[in-house]
Amino acid sequence: MDGLYHQQFREPPETIISHTYYVKHPDVFFEFYRTRMLYPDAKPNIAHETLARWEREGKLSAVVTQNIDGLHQMAGSRAVYELHGSVHRNICRRCGKVYDLAQFMALEDAVPVCTACGGRVKPDVVLYEEGLDPLTIQGAVDAIRCADLLIVAGTSLTVYPAAAFLDEYTGRRLVLINKTPTKRDDIADLVLHEGLGDVFAQL
Repeated sequence: MDGLYHQQFREPPETIISHTYYVKHPDVFFEFYRTRMLYPDAKPNIAHETLARWEREGKLSAVVTQNIDGLHQMAGSRAVYELHGSVHRNICRRCGKVYDLAQFMALEDAVPVCTACGGRVKPDVVLYEEGLDPLTIQGAVDAIRCADLLIVAGTSLTVYPAAAFLDEYTGRRLVLINKTPTKRDDIADLVLHEGLGDVFAQL
């Protein structure tokens, strides 16, 4: 309930974190990005840790996520398809130099510039109006198609194109876990309207 879309800003978050806004008002974009979207002290929770353990045990083939926080990798997951990119990768648009999150946060200019060439450093996250990476999409779709059991957790299934990836699953064991109902609950074999922490703590 305290997420971005329940807070009040002078303009909607969808506007501020759009490609157009990034180009036209980079100072406001980066102020919003740094103060509202970066949480460098965040730690993985029980759900992240359980998925990573399942991967180590050979029970999980991949994680497909819309999150940009890198917490799956921090928990130990390796096969992660980040549909919307990651705050942990920041790339100079001029020379291609890559900055991790700590290095990015150390850039002091209001609009971060590369220490090597002076070009603008852009977070490797997908903004509104930008397309998803084709290779990431292909990897995610292939993983979903090959799954014998698919767990869809912590999403309202309203953000596209990611929500449509569910249509690629042809198996017969679909589990949906979300606090509130989704429009796809009727096609699932098991639906749990619970918090992820509560569910994964029992697995």
